Amino acid sequence: MREASRKGVLLAILALAWEVYARSLDNDLVFPTFSATIAALAASIVSGELPRAMAYTLSLLLKGYVVGLALAALLTAVASASRIGADLLETLTSMFNPLPSIALLPLALIWFGLGDASVIFVLVHAVLWAVALNTHSGFRALSPTLKMVGQNYGLSAASYVTRILIPGAFPSILTGLKVGWAFAWRTLIAAELVFGVSSGSGGIGWYIFEHKNQLLIPNVFAGLLTVILFGLFVEHVVFKTIENRTVRRWGMQV
Repeated sequence: MREASRKGVLLAILALAWEVYARSLDNDLVFPTFSATIAALAASIVSGELPRAMAYTLSLLLKGYVVGLALAALLTAVASASRIGADLLETLTSMFNPLPSIALLPLALIWFGLGDASVIFVLVHAVLWAVALNTHSGFRALSPTLKMVGQNYGLSAASYVTRILIPGAFPSILTGLKVGWAFAWRTLIAAELVFGVSSGSGGIGWYIFEHKNQLLIPNVFAGLLTVILFGLFVEHVVFKTIENRTVRRWGMQV
């Protein structure tokens, strides 16, 4: 509660600084006030425009994130099964992890056309390498003693993975999930800006672009604020809850 209170105070100070600076600038086309942004945000929520945009964005995010996690699990399993698999993961990660996901969007549009598949493709790329690399690193860093204990208890392969490997490597896995989510969220907003321009529809990225064209800058800031608030929610509520119920309860550290 103390941490939440401190962060709440910091956010309030930032909002106040925003309001003061915008009022001193006195130009809503350049930098609207915090109060004007909140008013635009409330109006967009009441009209249903912003919730529809967020629902579309979150549906794409969930699809890309789930597919990326599934492929990461498969690639990690192959890497854990053999030395060749580990070399394959390390090579692919070295090749593709530094490549910005949004840079693949033009190719995705050629391969998959204008549709959700193009955006999901770049989201999978954003998630896959961070999660696979961190998970594999967590497995490799696991204590040999802990591995031997699991083997001595005669656990089945499935029980060994679920009771020994995953819990022991979970700090690294959780780090990979966080990094993958952050990459995917940023990539999705950028991809929606491009995809929305091409198709005339989309989620929160298109909402921002459309209102920029209409010079409704408070609505643009409302869209950006929505992106920020959702990011804070995922980081400090979703992942924090997972961390408290797993890593901290087990006496481990991320």
